[in-house]
This record gives sequence, C-alpha cells and structure tokens, in this order.
Amino acid sequence: MIDLRVGPRDLATAAELIASVALCLPSGAAPPLMLVDNHLPYPSALLQVFGEILHRRRKRRRGRRRSPGLKPPQGWLVGVVHKVRDASGNVVKVRGRALFGRLRAIKERVAALGIGTTVNTSHLERLNGTLRGQQARLTRRTRSGSRDERRLQWSLWLWRDLYNWGRIHGSLEGRTPAMAAGLSVRAWSVSDYVRLRSTWTTSRERSGPRGEKSP
Repeated sequence: MIDLRVGPRDLATAAELIASVALCLPSGAAPPLMLVDNHLPYPSALLQVFGEILHRRRKRRRGRRRSPGLKPPQGWLVGVVHKVRDASGNVVKVRGRALFGRLRAIKERVAALGIGTTVNTSHLERLNGTLRGQQARLTRRTRSGSRDERRLQWSLWLWRDLYNWGRIHGSLEGRTPAMAAGLSVRAWSVSDYVRLRSTWTTSRERSGPRGEKSP
C-alpha cells in the first residue's frame, strides 16, 4: 500500500494521492496500469501528474494562440469502474470502461497481473474492509471517531506502515508486502518500527555523513 489520504474528495486530494504513486516509480519509468472508480476529479488529476504537454494549433492564422493542454502518455492504460445506481442510490450494475488506452489491452493487462479478467477495483474494496476492521477511527457508528483531521491522517499512515512491513498475508505465501516487494527479508515487529528512527540516527552518527548504513 502506497498511501492513504484524508481530506475532501476534490481535485487537490486526488492529485496528491496520484502524485504519491508517481514518486514511487523509478526515474524515467512509464506510468503503471491504473484502475479507478468513476470519481469525477480522477481524469484531471491523472493528467495533472502523468500528462504530457499538448501544444494546440490555431484553427485560423489570426487570433490568440491556444494555451497548451495535457495528453496521456502513449500506451498508458487507465480503466474506470463505473457504478450504475438507481434513484435510491443503490448500485444496480457495474461497468468497466477505458479512460486511456483500449479496453481490450486493459483487460489483457489485468489478466496478466492475476487480479481478475476485467476492469475492477475489488482488491481495493477488500483492503477497505481490512482497514475499517483494524482502525477504530473508521468503524461505522463508532465512539472512537477523530475530531482532528491531522491525527486521523497520522493514524492511517502508521497503520499503512505496519500493514506493509509487519502484517503477514496468506495470499503472499506468509510474507509481508515489503518482503514480497523485495524491501525486507523478515516481518517487522512493532518494536522494530518504533526503534527505526533511533537506530538509523545512531548508524549515521557512527558511519559519518558519507557512509550511511541501512538499519
């Protein structure tokens, strides 16, 4: 899990969330496959982070030059899960469509990754259930609700780190997400996580500014 963001469901929050994904990519890497729901700010936020500059031509020789826009990178695949609701707001049908790229190419990529056969966000919905089950602040009808947005954000970031580094997953053959990604060779304990900062600082002081050691 890369990031969790607390805030209004607007363009700024969506762009911050997508930017956190971009920061994890290697330099010069192509944008990854993206599967999102039909949240309205997502198309603009995706282009704001990953888009390339599109220089528009004037239709006539005279007049003001058209301001440049943004276009998706060539070959980028982005699928959208569109939930059709009735007058009461209940979901009656779910459709998958292509936002950028061809729908057939998106389905083939999804199947190759082993996360389904069509455009879906089921893996994220399952994660939301785990998050609500382990975070009392997000449980429905709870008395542990957060009154301060900052404390809620810090709590979610703490849960994200422990989820990635300390929680063993059966679907990952008894490994943590960090182990599956090759970032760790063992599951971390809460004590390991809490002492990480002091251990890193001590190692840096011993080795000097140019001889950093991994904790």
